[in-house]
Amino acid sequence: MSFLKNAASLKPLFDRVLVQRLKPASKTASGLYIPEKNQEKLPEGTVIATGPGVINPSTGDVIPTSVAAGDKVLLPSYGGSPIKIGDEEYLLYTDKELLAKIE
Repeated sequence: MSFLKNAASLKPLFDRVLVQRLKPASKTASGLYIPEKNQEKLPEGTVIATGPGVINPSTGDVIPTSVAAGDKVLLPSYGGSPIKIGDEEYLLYTDKELLAKIE
């Protein structure tokens, strides 16, 4: 049982980024259903929330994350901390782990 009700109740700290991976297609173009174990994990996701950033030790200024909520990002093959909220699965990455922002 999860104590989190929805993704909006989770606020990442420092330079962490909460991402929801894009869901793979469950049917082929011709209408055949693809078994869940054969569906490939897509390397793309949508940023749900970000932390405020990290503090630069030499100046004391906050360095903000490079992405914002709603951005599409390219995810690494491995890494991220999985978080389950209700029936949905999310991943928590640090900002520097994300590979690219998709424009």
